[in-house]
Amino acid sequence: MNQLLSLLSENARLTVSQIASMLNMSEKEVSEQIARYEKEGIIRGYKAIINWEKVDKNKASALIELRVTPKRDRGFDEIANRIMQFDEVESVYLVSGDYDLAVKVRGKSMQDIAMFVMRRLSTLDSVLSTATHFILTRYKDDNVILNSADEQDERRSVFGD
Repeated sequence: MNQLLSLLSENARLTVSQIASMLNMSEKEVSEQIARYEKEGIIRGYKAIINWEKVDKNKASALIELRVTPKRDRGFDEIANRIMQFDEVESVYLVSGDYDLAVKVRGKSMQDIAMFVMRRLSTLDSVLSTATHFILTRYKDDNVILNSADEQDERRSVFGD
């Protein structure tokens, strides 16, 4: 059934009928399998991937690395759960390397994100240090190409052609 999951991850708008046809299954089998995946928590939701830069050029996003002190008997879960409750936070990952957590955030501006890091993230008792990386251009996100070489972005025309 990995084919079913692959199809849904590529295009969640496919109908049960289309999926059934592609996988040579009955619509009932596809519906039941999707329902089972949802019930088991394998499918956690469906969402559109939006190129926000085309909608609102004033939005900003960043990847923030956090070095934290895990709590005894609770590890990194407690601090990760606290961080993911903030509205600005889109994703939280436990990572290997110099930092412990990677956090993806979105704000109205780079200044808003900087204030969020300064006032909310860095003040959490488990946070030892942060490193903020502002996302300047998203070329590909969730396996979807957002900006290709064929598209002209006037923000990058520094030298004037």
